[in-house]
Amino acid sequence: MIISPASLCRMGLAAFALWALAAQALPPKRVTLHYQVIRNGSVLGEAVETIEHDGRNYTITSETTGSGILAIFGTLKRTSRGRITPQGLRPDEFRDQRGSSWAVSAKFDWETRSVTQERKGKSETLKMPATAQDPLSLAYSFAFVPPKSKEYDVTRADGRGLTPFRFTVVGKEKLATPAGEIPTLRVTKVPDGPDDKATDIWFAADRDFLPVRVLVVEKDGTRSDQIVTRIGD
Repeated sequence: MIISPASLCRMGLAAFALWALAAQALPPKRVTLHYQVIRNGSVLGEAVETIEHDGRNYTITSETTGSGILAIFGTLKRTSRGRITPQGLRPDEFRDQRGSSWAVSAKFDWETRSVTQERKGKSETLKMPATAQDPLSLAYSFAFVPPKSKEYDVTRADGRGLTPFRFTVVGKEKLATPAGEIPTLRVTKVPDGPDDKATDIWFAADRDFLPVRVLVVEKDGTRSDQIVTRIGD
């Protein structure tokens, strides 16, 4: 089969168009989301999360401040740093700090396929599954690569251990928030058993699939909710 120069040119233009479309799919280089932190219907505080990227590397910071029970812990700060891949975000390091004296971390070594977790001055290295994410990269990876199947598996590394998750895509929903009604895609965690807590995440369908609500319901019915109040670039 002989391909003419004109065909090659058209193929090149098509490839460039696909590349441009993929480039347009990236979220803004800096986006900040503000959330209410709610427990059993009572607002306990505010979380502010910012994701920054240059098309190759990313940083996510999350700071939660509150009143009541939440104020005891001071400011809760989490960070995730890593790289952007065709499969989504690939974290290199995650850190979870509460106050000035308590912190845990997870460092991802993608060459040796391992995660080194540090907590209370102790370090442990564990074998890393192919789909490992930290809590922040897990929530923001769809902003770079939206879901392509009905179900997907991921293992969360948060400095305390490795926890496997299976999520299923529930479908599109209109979500009422303090920021207005938002078209979303809802996913839910497939329960591991009767004692497992329920986890649901809503992603803004017309805002780069940014996470706009996370709801966790414990076995005893305790509801921990984080819902967006404002999205700013």
